[in-house]
Amino acid sequence: MSKGHVPAAVPAKPYVLERLRDPQTAAAYLSAAAGEDDPGAFLQALRNVTEAMGGISKIASRTGLNRQQLYRTLSKEGNPELRSLTKILDASGLQFVVAAKPARRNQAATRRRAKGEAVKLAA
Repeated sequence: MSKGHVPAAVPAKPYVLERLRDPQTAAAYLSAAAGEDDPGAFLQALRNVTEAMGGISKIASRTGLNRQQLYRTLSKEGNPELRSLTKILDASGLQFVVAAKPARRNQAATRRRAKGEAVKLAA
């Protein structure tokens, strides 16, 4: 039995970086990473966006931040200050936004049902 020709795998990183050059895609990517319960996921996403937008050197010159400081800030052990984060996002054509979470109708309905059942039990 011949397996035939198996196409080579396409490396994901160049594909991701190409897509992240679009500010709308980069914003959605960072928002999704921020929603994770892992701060490291957001830092990794921010590193990827920085790389897609020209790399550390280019972003450092756009932000006025020291290149070495920017490397440390975006490292796995990094903990960017809000000021640095805002500058990095601005240099990438993005902005920091806080939005309310959408209300979940299922949770509200569950609470109403539970409250109604509690009233019935008390009667």
